[in-house]
Amino acid sequence: MSPDPDTATRGLVSRIYANLARLLGGKAASAVLGLGYMVIATHALGPVDYGVLVLVHGFAMTVGGIVEFPGWHAIVRYGAQALAEDDHPRMIRLLRFAGLVEGAGGIASILAAAILAPLIGPALGWSPTAIAFALPYSFAVLASIRATPAGYLQLLGRFDLLGLHNMVAPAVRLVGAGIAVYFHLGLKAFLVAWLIAALCEWVAMWVLGIIAMRRTLRDPVLLGSVRGAVAENPGLWRFMLAANADVTLTELAARIAPLFVGWILGPAAAGLYAVAQRATVVIQQPAQIMGQAAYAELARLVAGGGSGAELRTALLRCGAVAIAVAMPVLLILAFFGRAVAIALGGQAFAGAADLILLLAIARTAWLMAPPASSALTALGRPTLSVAANMAINLGLLPLLPLMMLSFGLAGAGWHAIIQGVGASALLLAMVIRQTRGPAPHAAVS
Repeated sequence: MSPDPDTATRGLVSRIYANLARLLGGKAASAVLGLGYMVIATHALGPVDYGVLVLVHGFAMTVGGIVEFPGWHAIVRYGAQALAEDDHPRMIRLLRFAGLVEGAGGIASILAAAILAPLIGPALGWSPTAIAFALPYSFAVLASIRATPAGYLQLLGRFDLLGLHNMVAPAVRLVGAGIAVYFHLGLKAFLVAWLIAALCEWVAMWVLGIIAMRRTLRDPVLLGSVRGAVAENPGLWRFMLAANADVTLTELAARIAPLFVGWILGPAAAGLYAVAQRATVVIQQPAQIMGQAAYAELARLVAGGGSGAELRTALLRCGAVAIAVAMPVLLILAFFGRAVAIALGGQAFAGAADLILLLAIARTAWLMAPPASSALTALGRPTLSVAANMAINLGLLPLLPLMMLSFGLAGAGWHAIIQGVGASALLLAMVIRQTRGPAPHAAVS
């Protein structure tokens, strides 16, 4: 007797939220640590220098996000097949292949950041100290070159380790910020602390991943030939290209917006924008993590021949819970945004209050997008998610400078609202269309 579809869907949603809970434990601690180092940095540096710090780090992460080539989606999708067949050699070749591709993208990212920073920095209002430190700070890109071990941990369901890893960078930043303030070391010391935190974040993930690989794989020789990896994983290159483009376009708007703010309105405005982002991240991060937590479960549902109705129901339930959780936070920020801004940065950051409300609305509107994007990828249709994110994030990007020139810093908030509504609506419509039949299709495209 087949299980009741509604019961199966509730079980799927329960597993997704169990994964989410394990990730959120680390994220909650990370958020507390993040608030700590932010309060120290904003009070010590003020809006201008804090804005420069944000812009330097944001530039490195943006270049890394565009040039890098993460492969965690492929590790989860094809690795699940290899482990299900108990084919450990295939799993090892897949890990080697993904690591090799990601490493090559990482080297290219560092070179691109090092070359472009002295050229773009002056236009973003960087101080001479920041420009002089641009070359070594390019290595901060390594913080994002860790998708291969992260994907394997996700495949194993080790969301507890992924949550623990979330604490590494903010903990190092907090210690570094404390040292910088205690010894009155200024902006350069904060840049050094942020760079060290990025390197620690990179090393920690690879250490966790390698330990997990050695404990769970037979004969885990991680360095070796990748011959056969593409042939035994049909559609691997196309899937990786599409999934990588999807991740890049999804994250592009959040990464590039502060750079546009710095370019159009200056470093002080970028500092205010960063405070508003931090104040509202409590709404956005659970949705991002939910997309990550949901992907493996949705992929298993599709691989097991689950119906389109089950997938749609699971997706809508996840989104409804996310919005219900976000609403109290949105109301608090609506009434106490100014107090939050002052608490985070001091009186000099009070001007971020109106932007906090706009970004909170935008992040709430965006909550359906990450799980919907994960559903499309689980269906083997990452190109549809790419198309949606390209239309929203790239198509609407030219509006951002125009809206800031017309409405000042508030223009960035209104632009984010348009993007959030558009992304959630378009991605959800695509999922509904793809699951309209009796069973979802799992072809790679």
